[in-house]
Amino acid sequence: MGNKNKTISFRVNEDAFETLREIAEERDISLSAVFRDYVDLLVAHDGQVRVVPEHELDGETTDDFPPKVEVPKSFVREHERLELEAEHLREQLDEHKRYITNLRRRIDEGDDIDEIVHLEEIDRENGKGEEPYRLG
Repeated sequence: MGNKNKTISFRVNEDAFETLREIAEERDISLSAVFRDYVDLLVAHDGQVRVVPEHELDGETTDDFPPKVEVPKSFVREHERLELEAEHLREQLDEHKRYITNLRRRIDEGDDIDEIVHLEEIDRENGKGEEPYRLG
């Protein structure tokens, strides 16, 4: 079974939201990426994460926190664009499936269908066999 992403939803007050948005802007990432980073860190350390202001660290760790990876903004934008395009294609596929299901239901029920024409039968009658149709 594949690794599926899940959505977590919760509420924060307006001041906390604005602070989180500023953090995201400062790091030049989306607001949801701030939460994903935190959740990934929390999971990686089995829930043993302590948030400490940088000035109170006193050299406790040698790791740069939060970890920083330089990714071109164009890469992030392209990734977001591809996610939106994939979502749009999934919606189109679902719409197409509903349309096909509706057509099959109408054929099965015989709704206002005088005659069903199968193109393969027309090909056989005209002796065309496997030759494809050419339009134009």
